[in-house]
Amino acid sequence: MSPRLSLLALLLLSAAPVLAEEAPPADEQHGLVDPELIVTAPYARDRKLVATAVTVLQGDDLQRQLRSTIGETLARQPGVSASFFGPNASRPILRGLDNERVRVLTDGIGSFDVSNTSVDHAVAANPLLADRIEILRGPAALLFGSGAIGGVVNMRDLRIAREVPEDGPHVDASAGYGSAAQERNLATAVNMPLGGGFVAHVDGSFLETGNYRTGGFVFSDGLRREAAKEGGEVAEDAQARGRLDNTAARTWDVGGSIGWIGADGANFGVAVSHLQNRYGIPNGLELGHEEAHAGEEEHAHEDITLNMRQTRVDVRGAVPLAGAFKEVKLRAGWADYRHDEIESDGAIGTSFFNKSWEARLELVQNNVDGWQGASGVQYFSRNFRAVGEEAYIPANETRQFGIFTLQEFDLGAVRLEGGARFEHANVQSAVIGRERSFNALSLSAGGSVDVGGGFRFALSGARTERAPAAEELFANGAHAATRAFEIGNANFAKERQLGVEAALRGSGADWRLEVSGFFNHFNNYIFLNPTGAEEDELPVFQYSQANANFWGVEVEASAKLGQLGSTRFNVTGLLDYTRATILNGGGAVPRIPPLRVIGGVEAVGGAVGGRVEIEHVTAKDRTASFETTTAGFSLVNASLSWKPFGTETATTVMLQANNIFDVEARRHASFLKDVAPLFGRDIRVSVRLSF
Repeated sequence: MSPRLSLLALLLLSAAPVLAEEAPPADEQHGLVDPELIVTAPYARDRKLVATAVTVLQGDDLQRQLRSTIGETLARQPGVSASFFGPNASRPILRGLDNERVRVLTDGIGSFDVSNTSVDHAVAANPLLADRIEILRGPAALLFGSGAIGGVVNMRDLRIAREVPEDGPHVDASAGYGSAAQERNLATAVNMPLGGGFVAHVDGSFLETGNYRTGGFVFSDGLRREAAKEGGEVAEDAQARGRLDNTAARTWDVGGSIGWIGADGANFGVAVSHLQNRYGIPNGLELGHEEAHAGEEEHAHEDITLNMRQTRVDVRGAVPLAGAFKEVKLRAGWADYRHDEIESDGAIGTSFFNKSWEARLELVQNNVDGWQGASGVQYFSRNFRAVGEEAYIPANETRQFGIFTLQEFDLGAVRLEGGARFEHANVQSAVIGRERSFNALSLSAGGSVDVGGGFRFALSGARTERAPAAEELFANGAHAATRAFEIGNANFAKERQLGVEAALRGSGADWRLEVSGFFNHFNNYIFLNPTGAEEDELPVFQYSQANANFWGVEVEASAKLGQLGSTRFNVTGLLDYTRATILNGGGAVPRIPPLRVIGGVEAVGGAVGGRVEIEHVTAKDRTASFETTTAGFSLVNASLSWKPFGTETATTVMLQANNIFDVEARRHASFLKDVAPLFGRDIRVSVRLSF
């Protein structure tokens, strides 16, 4: 980070001591609960009092950030990046951690897909139907499994009704268009009261895109130079600009439920849904130098598409209790998932099958003299198999059983919290005759104290354990998405992490500031390590274990510049940075996002609002031995919103212009960064209706 950039960031953030927006009504029908309340837990928690960093995305902010994948929807939140395997497969990365270390949930239950096995596999979670998305870490993350060692992303939808509509049927709808990918999307949800506390729900969504248009060159400078050495057609192909071939998509989702809401708070509901998603994988550049780009030419000009289908059943219920306990809550789900990887001639190359189910039972305590909490049990089952030429992971089964607790103590100026989870995991593959069992114990504790002046200081620590996943234990074969021959290690030990996080939060009538820093030390950190060998014309990568350190900082700030009527004008700033190292000479952890700064001016609170911002991402030249560097970039974005029926309604019309100057931008965390840059100039129009 250059001194000049450091000074710019400090000036921006110190001059902008995110402004607490007026809390929307507690409207469960729309999910418009106070953004300072966290709902990803057995009971609502005050975000200001939680000991670790939490992000809440809803309402107009969610509409502004909404994209076709959960990863891209969240990619501009503090501490969050995304894998971006083209516009159709993008999974969240939290503080440099991804895949097995981040759980993506749908209303508190897993997404039941195979997105953790490969970066080209999309998450089976539809952001178009999201009503609220929360990102959390720390003690609360232990509630959702040892796979949440990096954090939890919970996408809350309204598929199972939370309340009975008061005035007959209630409709939520949205529609949008994006120019860069010629994107058209539409989503609708209807809740119908049936009497006696029963509510029927139906929803559906549709999204279709063409090949997306990039800013600048399609292929990176390094690839263009290499192609120029070869000359001929490949050198000409390398100069491509504009749209990236084979990146179109068509997705649809439909669901329905029956729910019952009792007068005393009891509720129960069952939902059935079906998702279909067919999307292309960006083509590469065919180079003749096999030693430099082994395996890339095999799929360079083949139009590979993935055809995903998932049918799932969801259950949610709660029964109020008396005495020391407030209620008992049930959340369960089951899904049957399949996707086919289709070659350019229409033949199915590889098929992936996954059947999973998960159930959680939580006992919530009443608040007694400042002591509250929840405890529960959880069971998860996964049956996975792949068939075809790229089935590099043998058929396997995973079973996990966990017990957990989260406790909070309000001591006045000081609040304490702690979490614990014990989990037994069994991973086996009958095909290769291997079975492993692990017992993982995770503990977390933290607290916050009022330090005056509107500020609160929080400190937390965690000792977590994660059992290796089947992919890390049993992989053995060519993986086209990563362009590597991947080999697992069935003898792995548990991955352990010891971490600490400090946060300072402050807010006043016209300002808000949140600064957090973290340090995580891993024992037996699992990562892909190049061996230098070659198999099937692909470089061999062996899953390995070593100690590693992760540390970083995140800053959010906002201050009021002025007010005109009900419209407030704010200046805002965001900064995040993560640095990760494999110890004992291992060097940099690959695909760690670089330093990012976002500064903006916005108008909020009135019927007409808007925002103009600059996002600067620095160059990434601290890389693993097998990585290439990534150039920095700056994007200018703007948006204008209008609430035609008043500020108290959810109905909003929004016009956006993203990457206004059509800059060539590449995300370092992406496996395809050299052949698939981010979107070029993208004009987006969206409408959100509620009546």
